[in-house]
Amino acid sequence: MSNAPPFDIDVPAFWADPYPALAKMRKEAPIAFVPQLGSTVFTRRDDIFTQEKRIDVFSSHQPNGLMNVLMGHNMMRKDGEAHMTERQAMFPAVSPRTVRDTWIRQFQAHADRILDELVPQGSADLCKAFALPLSAECLKDVTGLTNMRYQDMDAWSQAMIDGIANYTGNKEVEARCHAATAGIDAAIDDMIPVVKKHPNTSILSVLLASGQNMESIRANIKLAISGGQNEPRDAISGATWALLTHPDQLVLVRGGKAKWIDVFEEYARWIAPIQMSPRRVAKPWTYHGVDFEPEDRVFFMFGSANRDEACFNDPDRFDITRDTQKSIAFGAGPHYCAGAFASRAMVADVALPSLFARLQGLRLDEREPVRIGGWAFRGLLNLPVKWDAA
Repeated sequence: MSNAPPFDIDVPAFWADPYPALAKMRKEAPIAFVPQLGSTVFTRRDDIFTQEKRIDVFSSHQPNGLMNVLMGHNMMRKDGEAHMTERQAMFPAVSPRTVRDTWIRQFQAHADRILDELVPQGSADLCKAFALPLSAECLKDVTGLTNMRYQDMDAWSQAMIDGIANYTGNKEVEARCHAATAGIDAAIDDMIPVVKKHPNTSILSVLLASGQNMESIRANIKLAISGGQNEPRDAISGATWALLTHPDQLVLVRGGKAKWIDVFEEYARWIAPIQMSPRRVAKPWTYHGVDFEPEDRVFFMFGSANRDEACFNDPDRFDITRDTQKSIAFGAGPHYCAGAFASRAMVADVALPSLFARLQGLRLDEREPVRIGGWAFRGLLNLPVKWDAA
């Protein structure tokens, strides 16, 4: 255990809104041991930006970590050459060129089909009716698991996310995660002969073609699902909510004074869908007066980094005109999110412009409050809206 100063949190309150506690940590104990999480947390942006790159100290290789145990040993839990080899094998499926030439057209087709059904309804929970199915249908294409239902893609992704953030050891959460990974393995088994006979640009197809072993292929597809469903899903619904609650910002976009990508980047900074990334201390290390010992657990709090007052003026404010270059919503080091290009395209090029173009008079349904939750992963739990039905 590190000798970082202790900082206690109220876990339910931290789940409901982690930002007040994180702001206090940044001010009083920027590197703190949080006993309720059993981890030393980094909360300042520049500390995380530099130390995440020190893979010799803060290693992603965590043999006993929840992700390894529950999902298999994927590239996110590997460092150096082992990580880069698997990352490069996946790259052809998620490269900027593939996103531009293949995926964005399919993303738009999914969005158009979903909105065709939504437009006449006049009201919906956009989390469930648009963000969830769009993200899941797009991810089915990208992973190659087109045999799955979009409902299963979302449910299984959420079950894995809950499982790898289950630091309190809830057995029901663990059981749901095991059921989800078994379902994904079955879907992979069904699709292997299909993509072998008809190769494509999906993750499953390019990983099979690379010769990667099946254990790694399974683990890396589960990794893609665990982050590739919730991050764009939560960014779509969250950015929509942010614009509806900040109409002055929506005016900027509609008036051509800002772009949809500005909305995406600022929302990902403001409420980072992935709030935390864990690391294992690999060797004795001292940083800013804190001594770390091998096998200590460290959490890099991306959500806190993106609201660091030293890097962002008035950081709690949603402002699509701000400079977001220092945002680390997708990570900062060698584990920078491999799906970032696809996520940006899905949200900024397809989902947001399509949604606001098709749902005329889009507004919040005040009869039901919007709920937000999470500290390791954070997003809207619902988004009740109304619009002028055709």
